[in-house]
Amino acid sequence: MIPIQKVRDIISKHDTLEKELSSGKIDSKSFAEKSREYSNLGNIIIVAKEYLKFDQEKIDLEQILEDKNNDTEIIKLAEKDLKEMNQKKEEHENKLKIFLLPKDADDEKNAIVEIRAGTGGLEASLFCADLFRMYEKVCSKKKWQLEIINISKSDAGGFKEVIFSVNGDDIYSYLKYESGVHRVQRIPETETQGRVHTSAATVAVLPEAEEVDVLIKDSDLRIDVFRAGGPGGQSVNTTDSAVRITHLPSGIVVSQQDEKSQHKNKAKALKILRSRVYEAEKRRKDQERSDSRRSQIGSGDRSERIRTYNFPQGRVTDHRINLTLHKLEEFLSGEIHEEMNQQLRLKEQNIKLENLN
Repeated sequence: MIPIQKVRDIISKHDTLEKELSSGKIDSKSFAEKSREYSNLGNIIIVAKEYLKFDQEKIDLEQILEDKNNDTEIIKLAEKDLKEMNQKKEEHENKLKIFLLPKDADDEKNAIVEIRAGTGGLEASLFCADLFRMYEKVCSKKKWQLEIINISKSDAGGFKEVIFSVNGDDIYSYLKYESGVHRVQRIPETETQGRVHTSAATVAVLPEAEEVDVLIKDSDLRIDVFRAGGPGGQSVNTTDSAVRITHLPSGIVVSQQDEKSQHKNKAKALKILRSRVYEAEKRRKDQERSDSRRSQIGSGDRSERIRTYNFPQGRVTDHRINLTLHKLEEFLSGEIHEEMNQQLRLKEQNIKLENLN
């Protein structure tokens, strides 16, 4: 049961924000923040207002049922209305509970995604490239901006590693469920006996950290510059443009050599470093708050197997929620990725609701 005062607070806050936004007396920064909050409340305001009416409706219907002078037809209608009203109230209560759940402060952030080929040699690098193309299509479908930060190609035309950033609305809240080990089962083109091989790739999704999110002192960094190397040890340019940054307190190391400019490589490396340091601190805090960690779908741990892509059977299975979709090609093309994501979100919300109760 949700306290009625909490529901009234939602309506009161919505009304207050509406007056403030229409007053024309707030600065542009506050206007943007309040507009976002007002829009968020707008998604639940109708449900909140209807929820407050249910108790009075219930009293009215129960009075009809208790009045012995009413004929059978009226009583039957009242019973039907009461049943429907109770069902609708329960639905509204669940929506309000979900809305009132503690929000992940990082959900609205952009994300940095790192995909690395794991066990399986060349086949793993091809799968790494498949995953990258899948995320490209998901981002295109959602009109998110994807920018490659670093890419390392394999001899087979796949990727040993690819790191990219994604910008848009509520990126991390969607992509965070992709962190973990993705496993593929298929027959490689080079396999003459028709045997199914298993290989894997690791995906890490980091909330993109701003300078205000994590303080990194210059004294905590060791920056080394070196000459960028191409495939087979070839030099791709004649200047020391590649950059390696070590965060001394955590030991986190980031190397960047995609750009010809040392300055651009340093900026990209710092962007990745900041997010990795932020993620490490976030993980430490989650570990301390065991309740919060239990409410997550998986831990986001890079060593946790989360999904299997089986090509011979044309299926993709998410092991965290035991969901199998027999539409592998559509999933890899980004067409039904949303279906899996919605189920993951729903499961996490249900776990949080259980903890809330």
